[in-house]
Amino acid sequence: MTQEIRAEMVANVMSVDVNPGDRVSDGGALVVLESMKMEIPVLLEGSGRVDRVAVQVGDVVREGDLLAVVEGVESA
Repeated sequence: MTQEIRAEMVANVMSVDVNPGDRVSDGGALVVLESMKMEIPVLLEGSGRVDRVAVQVGDVVREGDLLAVVEGVESA
């Protein structure tokens, strides 16, 4: 199953922890966002392979913006 990972709030992208082709296990961090001086890791629910990363460090994202696309997501 393909899963689009989207931002849940307005935030700055602090780090991008994956690259296309990476395998991510359940609970693995994809990116870390910063909002109101808080670091918010965006975690994958399940495991899969990163197909696309849509953000870079320093980007500002809004609620609903695409962060990454993960293929073959399997629930843990």
